[in-house]
Amino acid sequence: MRIAAVVGARPNFVKIAPILAALRDRSEARTTLIHTGQHYDVRMSEAFFANLEIPTPDVNLDVRSGTAAAQIAGVMERLEPVLAESRPDVVVVVGDVNSTIAAALTAVKVGVPVAHVEAGLRSFDRSMPEEINRVLTDAISDLLFTTEPAAQGNLAREGIPAQRVHFVGNVMIDTLFRYRERAEQSPILATLGVQPGAYAALTLHRPSNVDSAEALGRMVSAVARIQAEIPVVFPVHPRTRQRLAGMDGSLPALPGLRLIDPLPYLDFVCLMAHARCVLTDSGGIQEETTALGIPCLTLRTSTERPITVARGTNRVVGVEPEAIFSAWRQIAEGRWPAGELPELWDGKAAERIVRILLGAAR
Repeated sequence: MRIAAVVGARPNFVKIAPILAALRDRSEARTTLIHTGQHYDVRMSEAFFANLEIPTPDVNLDVRSGTAAAQIAGVMERLEPVLAESRPDVVVVVGDVNSTIAAALTAVKVGVPVAHVEAGLRSFDRSMPEEINRVLTDAISDLLFTTEPAAQGNLAREGIPAQRVHFVGNVMIDTLFRYRERAEQSPILATLGVQPGAYAALTLHRPSNVDSAEALGRMVSAVARIQAEIPVVFPVHPRTRQRLAGMDGSLPALPGLRLIDPLPYLDFVCLMAHARCVLTDSGGIQEETTALGIPCLTLRTSTERPITVARGTNRVVGVEPEAIFSAWRQIAEGRWPAGELPELWDGKAAERIVRILLGAAR
């Protein structure tokens, strides 16, 4: 079976790694890895390939940055001749970034079936670019692999036939479990001079939180109160660093806030695993903190991963500084649920996906 796996951004790399590893053990599969180039610098791409033992891509479309429309169009234009020439039996896409919807659309247009890993997640907030990508990708996919039961219900309500949908678990957790022990060898805590359980970790990249001075100012105000009580380590996404640079004149002095460059996967897992809590607007980090048992404050008004709230350690606390600080105080006082590992988050999701993929070819 000829499988084309398409990735483009940092979250994609974490999700595709265990699938590629499972496919390497199957002689009946031949896999082509296609990198769109949506994330392309060393910190956001090459370091993840190295950490996660992902082979060098067979094809790099080198699309790079741009508006969402320009990125999607660029991927489609460059991917179409690749798929038309190689004619894979299936195109595997993961997650919800621009590369995901672009690859799915291109595959459908050239008549190649699509398998979507991490299907059915919904925030029900159409102002989120990822929500549009998720809905559209699911609508045109032939195989849909879900991470949690709520996704099944979402797809059923949208009219996706049940026989296309497979509850397989979470490939991000496959990667986390596979590399957790190796991540423990990371020197990142010593490098930063922080002690386990004595710092918070922060990530911010969502346009709704960083693209306007008002929104970013709210985040800074919330973090300002927390960093006065506990050091906050902040690996800064490139887009967020650009926005912060534009606020230099109005940024307060925050001695407890440590801004650092984006971290490779193993260093970041180590940082997460030993944090007192994690503050984030990322989707995947909500899942990883749930698996690690680390309190997570999601700096958004909705989540597409409700299992992390219903069963895990995540709480959606909104974007207002007072609410964020109040949630931090609950953690500081030990008033936070321990959570539990959701069903099928057992490190074997990729194996289940590969069995279904190869079975579909028979």
